Amino acid sequence: MLDRLNQAMEHIEARLDQRIEAGDLARIAATSEYHFRRLFSALAGMPLSEYIRRRRLTLAGAEVLAGERTLLEIAMRYGYGSGEAFARAFRALHGVGPGEARRSGAALRSQPRMSFRLTVEGSSTMQYRVVEKDEFRVVGKKARVPLIYEGANPYIAEHIRGIGQETIQRIAALSDQDPAGIISVVVPLSDSRDEGTELEYYHAAVTGADAPEDLDALTVPAGTWAVFENSGPYPQALQFLWRDIFTQWFPSNPYVSRPGPELLWTRPSADGKEADAQLWIPVERTTG
Repeated sequence: MLDRLNQAMEHIEARLDQRIEAGDLARIAATSEYHFRRLFSALAGMPLSEYIRRRRLTLAGAEVLAGERTLLEIAMRYGYGSGEAFARAFRALHGVGPGEARRSGAALRSQPRMSFRLTVEGSSTMQYRVVEKDEFRVVGKKARVPLIYEGANPYIAEHIRGIGQETIQRIAALSDQDPAGIISVVVPLSDSRDEGTELEYYHAAVTGADAPEDLDALTVPAGTWAVFENSGPYPQALQFLWRDIFTQWFPSNPYVSRPGPELLWTRPSADGKEADAQLWIPVERTTG
């Protein structure tokens, strides 16, 4: 898998002055475009589109300083439709406009080429099982919140505080299947996992019942789920688990992620500092 990912990175590098299609990269990596984008974000720490943008502007910066092409020629070469659009993007990365950089020979920022390696530590074993679920509904209260990688998400906490105990009890009573009770449901609204990316969050129950009119509902088609379990400091252990699933488990197992909500069951300790958790990730088995 990593060899194929690195072949996709070479494909990017050879075509930075051309149109790059995520679908082509996914085919090189022998996976779906959806999984490729999410796996790339987990491994690289940034969305695929952001990496390509930074690499293009890194090469553009070198050409600006070299002075062999006009600024408009450089802009067009790296996919910008106007000098103004190029100048805005250039300044966002380098902290200085291209014209000023050329005149003053300013120090510019660089996005290095990426390649991926597998580091095998063998210090821990991931506990997981694969579950087939029929169609079900997520019923509860939803909100749009930003993704936060480390620490508690205050936007989710504020959303939960605003629901009210009576409503939470009614939601809990709807639970009739695993994962049982009140759960957290995250629906990505894009392929990016960049911090700050907007998510749809449900404080909800998994049920086969119809939703009351005053609650939000999401129908989830039948499919396969990989269920991971861990215990430890909350929410840090859970956030590290998600990272490890994409950087270690997926590259080592015959599954890829598929579109769908992620389901999180947690039971905190008495002091709230630790928790037992189950993380349900929608997956499909690879055919290769």
